[in-house]
Amino acid sequence: MKALDELTFDNRFARLGDAFSTHVLPEPLDEPRLVVASKAAMALLDLDPAVAQTPVFAELFGGHKLWAEAEPRAMVYSGHQFGGYTPQLGDGRGLLLGEVYNEAGEHWDLHLKGAGMTPYSRMGDGRAVLRSSIREFLASEALHALGIPTSRALCVIGSSTPVWREKQERGAMVLRLAHSHIRFGHFEYFYYTKKPEQQAELAEHVLNLHYPECREQPEPYLAMFREIVERNAEMIAKWQAYGFCHGVMNTDNMSILGITFDFGPFAFLDDFDAHFICNHSDHEGRYSFSNQVPIGQWNLSALAQALTPFISVDALKEALGLYLPLYQAHYLDLMRRRLGLTTAEDDDQQLVERLLKLMQNSGVDYTLFFRRLGDEPAALAVARLRDDFVDLAGFDAWAERYKARVARDGDYTQEQRRERMHAVNPLYILRNYLAQNAIAAAESGDYSEVRRLHEVLTRPFEEQAGMEQYAQRPPDWGKHLEISCSS
Repeated sequence: MKALDELTFDNRFARLGDAFSTHVLPEPLDEPRLVVASKAAMALLDLDPAVAQTPVFAELFGGHKLWAEAEPRAMVYSGHQFGGYTPQLGDGRGLLLGEVYNEAGEHWDLHLKGAGMTPYSRMGDGRAVLRSSIREFLASEALHALGIPTSRALCVIGSSTPVWREKQERGAMVLRLAHSHIRFGHFEYFYYTKKPEQQAELAEHVLNLHYPECREQPEPYLAMFREIVERNAEMIAKWQAYGFCHGVMNTDNMSILGITFDFGPFAFLDDFDAHFICNHSDHEGRYSFSNQVPIGQWNLSALAQALTPFISVDALKEALGLYLPLYQAHYLDLMRRRLGLTTAEDDDQQLVERLLKLMQNSGVDYTLFFRRLGDEPAALAVARLRDDFVDLAGFDAWAERYKARVARDGDYTQEQRRERMHAVNPLYILRNYLAQNAIAAAESGDYSEVRRLHEVLTRPFEEQAGMEQYAQRPPDWGKHLEISCSS
């Protein structure tokens, strides 16, 4: 394991030059202190977990110190925000400190969010507050534990720095890890500003570093775009299967790697609601839960437009046509497994859709239903879950179909069924009220709840002794929390 001064930097994005980013130094936080750190994320950098407890750790990730090899840069990009194009965005409160490669040869961006003003801050103060930093940290690590592609979070550093949002809060920084922080909006920026040389350089950078296998194809750029389509289809299928709402699916928040990126007003579903809107600024529901699938395709279409200098329109359209079938295949496969099914039948889609409609009309807890469905044999489980539904006749009809489907699926023991279902149906998810409880404690100086919740969420499928309170349905106040972009 390494100490902090033993990290090896290779700042590949910074070498692209000033057309792609601007050199900016972090603005230090006052009295930096560790709020929480992820041992699993630290392991990606081969870091000894013990270094998180040292003063230099908080100083480095609180903006006070910098490695000599680091080259902090604020990236420039643009993007479609709520459907409208914004010509220039960029890292308004974040800095790419540099790229570190580990002993396995993997490169990881060190991206410090809340690091102060940059040329792209657009009237903002460049700061992040403690609550938003905690939420991003918890979401990143929770999604990873669920098997959903995501950026990672190494730590949150708190401070005494005052920051004004709706009220005065305290500034914080979160250290984010990803193999790349390049977004759809990077390509859009160089396309719409008519800078073909830089756009070609960016495309070569992404192709060579992140999709090298596509070099072997007759049309490497087309092969890369197909891979991006496939990765996004799979990612969004997992969002939908696990009830995750991103909240701000602007093209500048979409990773070129197909990972969950830029957490703001996210939420996991409590009661199942296909029309759920987690962002209180999304007045028209553009980024509602059910709209995430078509918006994913819309965003890929925006990226496709920016790639027309390299790929023919017909080829781009053909690649885009892969998105919905791939999404549906990934989604149905995961939902079958969540229902305990190991084989495929033509009517499985209807079985899933009918269940979700019944859950929608009855306010059934999305996570706990699937978890409890695997606790017992199918007949006993549906009998026990029946009282959660308003339309009893409708549920009884579905239950009969489900029991017959399970009977046709194969001959296995209940222990095998339980083990298989519990491996894909989490007991613990990052509910908004749990995050809010942890944030409230942290804002009063008690970080123990953030750390405890983080530990629980790293093992979402495993029942953990003494942690029953994290597997409960939320109280009424916890279902109606308003989450904004500053969250």
